[in-house]
Amino acid sequence: MITIHLHPHNPAQAAHTLQAAPGQSLMQAAVDANLPGIQADCGGLLTCATCHVVVPGDWLAKLPAMTGDEDGMLAFTAQTREPGSRLSCQIMLTPELDGLQVTLPASQY
Repeated sequence: MITIHLHPHNPAQAAHTLQAAPGQSLMQAAVDANLPGIQADCGGLLTCATCHVVVPGDWLAKLPAMTGDEDGMLAFTAQTREPGSRLSCQIMLTPELDGLQVTLPASQY
C-alpha cells in the first residue's frame, strides 16, 4: 500500500492520510476514501479541473512529466495555478510515491 498525505489549504484544518493500492490515480484513491477537497466531477476523464492539487517540488520531481492536455486543463482551476499544480487524476500511484505530500486548493469551484 502507498501512503498519501493531503494537506488542506488552510493549515488550521486537519490533514488527511490515506492508504491506496499502486496503479490507481491519486484522485480515485481520495474519492474512494471519501476525502473532502477533491471533487472529481468528470471522474478522471481530464475534462474538468476539480481534482487540482499542489505537489511540492521534491515530490514533483518524482512524477512523470505533465501532458499537454493536463497543462491545458490546469488553466481552468478555480484557484490560482501554482508551480506545483497538477490534476490528481493524472497522478498514478507507484511505490516510489509512498509518503506523497500534496496540498489541496482552498476550493475546486
